[in-house]
Amino acid sequence: MRHLLLTVVLGLILMPAQALAGTTLELAGTYASGLFDESAAEIVAFDPETKRAFVVNAHEGSVDVIDLADIANPALVTTIAFMDYGDGVNSVSFCNGMLAVAVQGASKQDNGRVVVCDADGNALADFEAGALPDMVAFTPDGNYILCANEGEPNGEYSIDPEGSVTIIDISGGLDAATVAVADFTAFNGQEAVLNEQGVRISHPGSSAAQDIEPEYIAVAPDSKTAFVALQENNAIAVVDVASATVTNIFSLGLKDWAGLGLTLDASNKDDAINMQSWPVLGCYMPDAIAAYEAGGTVYVVTANEGDSREYDTYVDEERVKDAVLDPEAFPNAAELQDEAALGRIKFITDLSDTDGDGDLDRIVGFGGRSFSIYSADGEQVFDSGDDFETIIAERYPEFFNTTDDESAFDDRSDDKGPEPEGVALGVVGGKTYAFIGLERMGGVMIYDITDPSAPVFQDYVLNRNFAADPATPEAGDLAPEGMYFVSADQSPSGTPLLITGCEMSGTTTVYEIVQ
Repeated sequence: MRHLLLTVVLGLILMPAQALAGTTLELAGTYASGLFDESAAEIVAFDPETKRAFVVNAHEGSVDVIDLADIANPALVTTIAFMDYGDGVNSVSFCNGMLAVAVQGASKQDNGRVVVCDADGNALADFEAGALPDMVAFTPDGNYILCANEGEPNGEYSIDPEGSVTIIDISGGLDAATVAVADFTAFNGQEAVLNEQGVRISHPGSSAAQDIEPEYIAVAPDSKTAFVALQENNAIAVVDVASATVTNIFSLGLKDWAGLGLTLDASNKDDAINMQSWPVLGCYMPDAIAAYEAGGTVYVVTANEGDSREYDTYVDEERVKDAVLDPEAFPNAAELQDEAALGRIKFITDLSDTDGDGDLDRIVGFGGRSFSIYSADGEQVFDSGDDFETIIAERYPEFFNTTDDESAFDDRSDDKGPEPEGVALGVVGGKTYAFIGLERMGGVMIYDITDPSAPVFQDYVLNRNFAADPATPEAGDLAPEGMYFVSADQSPSGTPLLITGCEMSGTTTVYEIVQ
């Protein structure tokens, strides 16, 4: 078999955050949709020529076009509707005067479409995609449009489409475009091998191609290779763009919190910030990923959110307090299952019972509560460890691990903590920075990742007013999802920008990046 499978061992390489170095974000302006908890601002794209941002408004099944000529006063220009093409907009990307939009089908199990428009919303072309097109991206050279088709099952799991990546070659123009599909059928029949390699194939009735769910795409700077996050599978697929072939799948491994001397808060019932080295393994399961080059080598940056599968006939999460712990692995089971200890944390059922006897041989939780950097062949060269919760505890102790729709202390400690979801990269002053958005707590963590093995923490910026009702504009930005970096030479203000789309608050906010 020509597909190479690689495993990441548990001996992960972690480096602590260094001292504050100074690069930060300053709020410039916000466009508020006025919709709370309606997914009215999600993925963001930008056109430097028209100075417009394009923001997915999932509530309306449309894309909001926002004028950023004056970054202090973002203004809605128009809304582009896509309901004629399907039943929901999931992603946007912009390149060379073209806006590519991922539109899902009448149901999530139907094939969707990639629709291409100009900056004014005039349709130029559309192409068939796979089931649940979840993320769309241009290659840096503008020659291809890539779409990650998640292929989620229906509630009964009676229909489970295959995950895939649609690759549209537009190098000869839209009129001469060709469509190819990078699928995972070559891995069918190898489900046991994949699981041994750490590539999680969990649903017992699904083939590998059905169980694999592409979530997000990052393309190498040379446009030849795409890296595809397989979130529920805790893996990344490597795709050769020109041949539309999956050449590799590598596991992201598990994060041994106690073994690495790291701490996390695992309970929302202890009425305290309780960071301890609990005997828990973290399944990274990244949502957004990004790629960059350093020293001639390509690296992949991941926002380690975690995600469960909850369907009518299949659920892969359970609380530790409701499980039976193996007495040899956990001689202090009663103590650990207390709700103020590990009792409340949710574990991944198929990964925690390793011998199939019905009790937990280990506790594998959802997400890494961190961001990581990997080499192109799957070696983890950095993980931010317990930085995020430690920083939040220091700066916002009264609202530690709060959630996105209410200001409740410690609410998300048992549920993946701050949930890193979005990531954007940008070069400022000759240095490469990672901006990581936290879905639940909100805000953006900033790291200098110029040296991939030794990132330097810069700042944590949170545009949130905890005293305000979350459903009001005064609350600020809640649940950043999509983020987009604008370089100084393409910025309306002449300074580098970060644009964030915030799902819960329905706001699109522009920050200036300052050093």
